[in-house]
Amino acid sequence: MTAIGTLTTHHVGLNVTDLDRSLAFYGDVLGFETLGRGAEGDSHFAFLGQGGRLVLTLWQQADTAYASGSAGLHHLAFEAESLDHVRAAEAALTARGATFAYEGVVAHREGAASGGIFFHDPDGTRLEISVPKGAEGAEAPSESAPTCGFF
Repeated sequence: MTAIGTLTTHHVGLNVTDLDRSLAFYGDVLGFETLGRGAEGDSHFAFLGQGGRLVLTLWQQADTAYASGSAGLHHLAFEAESLDHVRAAEAALTARGATFAYEGVVAHREGAASGGIFFHDPDGTRLEISVPKGAEGAEAPSESAPTCGFF
C-alpha cells in the first residue's frame, strides 16, 4: 500500500442559510474575495479566497443555524499575521455587531504566547482568528484547557 504522504487543508466548505448575508460577512468583514458564484438546483454557492487562492466555500443549503451539539465542525480557525491584525478584525467584527465568545483577545491557555478572538458568523458557526505568538499578556478563560475547547 502506498503511503498517503503529507496532507494540508485545501479549503473548508460551510453550509449557510443566506448566501448573500454570509458573503457580506466573510467578504466585507473578514476580507475574503469572491472567486466565483453559482447555483446547482436549489443550492447556491460561492468560492472565497485571498490572493486568488481558494480558502472557503459557502453553500446555501442549510435550513437552520449552526448546532454546536451536532457531529461535524467544532470551529473554524484562521491565523493572522500579527496581533495588530487580530485587533483590527475584532474592531471590524464589533462594528458589524458580531457575537463574541470572550471579551477581547484571550490566550489559548494561561501563559501561552498564542491567542486570539473567538466569535460567531451570522449562522452561529464558531470562528477564531489567532496568532501563534504575541498574546503572552492576555488572560485565558481556562488555566490548562485550550480556550477553543470551551468555545
